[in-house]
Amino acid sequence: MKSAVSEDSNRRQDLLQAAARLFKEKGYEGASIRAISSAVGMRCGSPFYHFENKQAILYAVMEEGLRQGLERTEAAIDASLSAREQFERLVRVHLGILLEEGNDFIPVMLYNWGALDKEHRLKLIETKDRYDRIWADMVARLQAEGELGDDPKIARLLLLGAMNFITTWYKPDAGLSIDGLAQQVVRFYLR
Repeated sequence: MKSAVSEDSNRRQDLLQAAARLFKEKGYEGASIRAISSAVGMRCGSPFYHFENKQAILYAVMEEGLRQGLERTEAAIDASLSAREQFERLVRVHLGILLEEGNDFIPVMLYNWGALDKEHRLKLIETKDRYDRIWADMVARLQAEGELGDDPKIARLLLLGAMNFITTWYKPDAGLSIDGLAQQVVRFYLR
């Protein structure tokens, strides 16, 4: 028999998953509490047992995305790999974080950041900065090994910006796998 705590935790996670999907599809303003509740078979007021308000749900979605993304990215780091091999691995992980089934959290952050209040944004910046440092180090390593052009900051911003924008046009059933897309990104950016 499930404990009440694990059931509450599962319901909270179900709400986060549904909210992430709806925020991604409709934007923060377009996704109502009623729609989020309905998506998990709850009454309209039930999410407020888990979250103070809709803003808290948005924050929790973004926090979950950053947590999962950072965990997956840190797990992919292997100092024994060449810079090119490590870059290939990180590109694939990043695209997976954005595009794999059920990974709606980071796209929500990318396209709804402005809907998050300042207090909540400040709480997320430290985690965002940790993720950015991984990519800054990666780009600096590529440059040091002669794999990348002149300005590492611009290269990092262009790379992440381009990969993040893929969420607006990528269709998994259109014939290009995430692995194939990752290979094309690597070939495009590296010499």
